[in-house]
Amino acid sequence: MHGEYKVPGGKLVVVDFEVVEGAIRGFRLAGDFFLEPDEALDAVNAGIEGMSANADAASYAAAVKLALPTDAVLLGFSAEGVAVAIRRALSAATSWGDYDWQIVHAKAVSPAMHLALDEVLATEIGDGVRGPLLRIWEWDESAVVIGSFQSLKNEVDPEGAAAHGYEVVRRISGGGAMMMEKGAIITYSLYVPASLVGGMSFADSYAFLDSWVLQALQSLGIEASYQPLNDITSPKGKIGGAAQKRLGNGGVLHHVTMSYDMDGDVMTQVLRIGREKLSDKGIASAAKRVDPLRSQTGLSRDEIIERMKETFAGLYGATPGELTDAEYAAAEELVESKFGTEEWLNRVP
Repeated sequence: MHGEYKVPGGKLVVVDFEVVEGAIRGFRLAGDFFLEPDEALDAVNAGIEGMSANADAASYAAAVKLALPTDAVLLGFSAEGVAVAIRRALSAATSWGDYDWQIVHAKAVSPAMHLALDEVLATEIGDGVRGPLLRIWEWDESAVVIGSFQSLKNEVDPEGAAAHGYEVVRRISGGGAMMMEKGAIITYSLYVPASLVGGMSFADSYAFLDSWVLQALQSLGIEASYQPLNDITSPKGKIGGAAQKRLGNGGVLHHVTMSYDMDGDVMTQVLRIGREKLSDKGIASAAKRVDPLRSQTGLSRDEIIERMKETFAGLYGATPGELTDAEYAAAEELVESKFGTEEWLNRVP
């Protein structure tokens, strides 16, 4: 069995082994990481040798830590990274290079259409009728998008939303409410098969799927990093957040919204942002919660998006793609039956 795991912001971890009568045999760790002393590599191999193939990631990580010499130095990876690589091997996980990726940057559509397209495309990935893709969103109006399990009345001020021209919609993924001002945010979705994140915890998969965008932002001079569970941040403040939905047919939706030019005053009038939510961020006002990309780069929104597309294409060989008429039609049906209905919006009053 063969497993690979690129540690977000770090190095590649590779494991090879066989499973004999339920136990790991012939375990070999490799990669472009740094490890001292040399004997530590053999110690890790011996520490995993003979372990059950049914153990969880925490058990593999504990075994690696126990096997390491007390003076061992690990750079670019960790015991947890080795554990993820082992679990990915056992789950027959795939890698980015196993697919022909597409980048779709299509016409502006309504907020409800974006949410419907997310479900349509993630379902197609799970059904195997479309290859994985990155989709950049363009908006034809502003919106507040609340998480699947959020209370509508607790999160949104309806009078404030109406006064500032924000439609309120509910997505299929969890997480918090996002204020999406037309032309002031950058949103993208990844639609991938579950095998790409095989062997990973939800927390691991979030950082793994967004590692490319961190590279794109860093190439623009932003000290971007991932803050578990789902925030993209920098020393100057939060940039954006991710949410994820895994469908029963094996399709995975992962989408991210990053602020380009946030109006903090409007946000406090549209969203019901409580003191408790702000206090755990260590800040005094909502206006300081998100540090816009414009202030950190001086670039236009379009220029930042182009760098993102260039980075993704360079890393994974992605080519430009388009949505089909059938996909738009399926999404329109979902808007009528689900995302545009009061019943869906008020599923958690």
